[in-house]
Amino acid sequence: MFPTVAHTTTPDSEPSQFILPDLINDCHYPFRQNPHSDAACRASVQWLKDVAQLVEPEITGYIDADANGLAVACYPDADAFHLQVCSDFLNWLFIADDWMESGVVDVREVHESCISAFRDPINFDTEQLVAKMCKSFFSRFKETAGPGCTERFIYTSELYFASVAKQVDDRAKGHVYDLESYIALRRDTGGLKLGLSLIEFVARIDLPDEVVSHPAVKALEEAINDHACWNNDILSYNKEQSCGHAPWENIVPAIMHERGLDLQGAMDYAGQMCKDAIRRFDSNRATLPSWGEEVDRQVAIYIKGLQHLMVGSLRWHFDCARYAVPPDRIIKLLPKRPYNCGA
Repeated sequence: MFPTVAHTTTPDSEPSQFILPDLINDCHYPFRQNPHSDAACRASVQWLKDVAQLVEPEITGYIDADANGLAVACYPDADAFHLQVCSDFLNWLFIADDWMESGVVDVREVHESCISAFRDPINFDTEQLVAKMCKSFFSRFKETAGPGCTERFIYTSELYFASVAKQVDDRAKGHVYDLESYIALRRDTGGLKLGLSLIEFVARIDLPDEVVSHPAVKALEEAINDHACWNNDILSYNKEQSCGHAPWENIVPAIMHERGLDLQGAMDYAGQMCKDAIRRFDSNRATLPSWGEEVDRQVAIYIKGLQHLMVGSLRWHFDCARYAVPPDRIIKLLPKRPYNCGA
């Protein structure tokens, strides 16, 4: 499963810098941005104030995190209404993830209230702020989403909350993941599976169960999930090691530990894993069967949406000030400090 790289020794002293893999050139899918960006951005800021009820300095932090920019990059064909729902969903995901990770809210309480809000966003009553955000964006989601798409969103939400609860518990217990265990958990903690349902939502399609359960389609989804989560880990590594994150909560140190690689070797290894994920996507796409003309049309739209999600997430990371990627991709290691910041 794993690639081979040349760096196989660990240096005696800590490095002062490393070079990021050439992730942009490795990803060959065309990149487009949604033309409704400006209007969605204004509405997104207002949503953070009115619904998320954020105040300074927190609201500026989430504006700078640019969830709207991620929606614009990942869902380029959404109309203004659907783009706004995507932006609000991503803002919710950023906030909920931060609050659960830092202990501001109880993971299991948020899990229960949010799933109830997803099941009945109009009538479910709650004082839980994270669930109120769910009611806000998901009531609009359900206006046009099909029943299969809606159920897939709720099901992947269950996976997401369960994985975050496990990660929080494992951290408290000092549990260490091996590489395979980390990869399996990361596929749910990243939250990208929820974003797959938004591809159907923005395109106003509702794929049949026989399509979404097909092994080739599942493999396509896993490939883009891996690519997105791993490039996030690569680009987040410097901040995370500086903030004192546990080394088994990022693919790079997990590779260093399990494969006996130095930092640069692990970066190269992770970059090769991202390239291999793209190859997996392309090879599985070539094996897709036919389900008939109309379903094949919807599948083609979905596959195109998966490509947009892969390249859009990657380009957003490189363009976002949060990750500060220089043109030469040479990253100076930040000094370590106590664990007090989010990923």
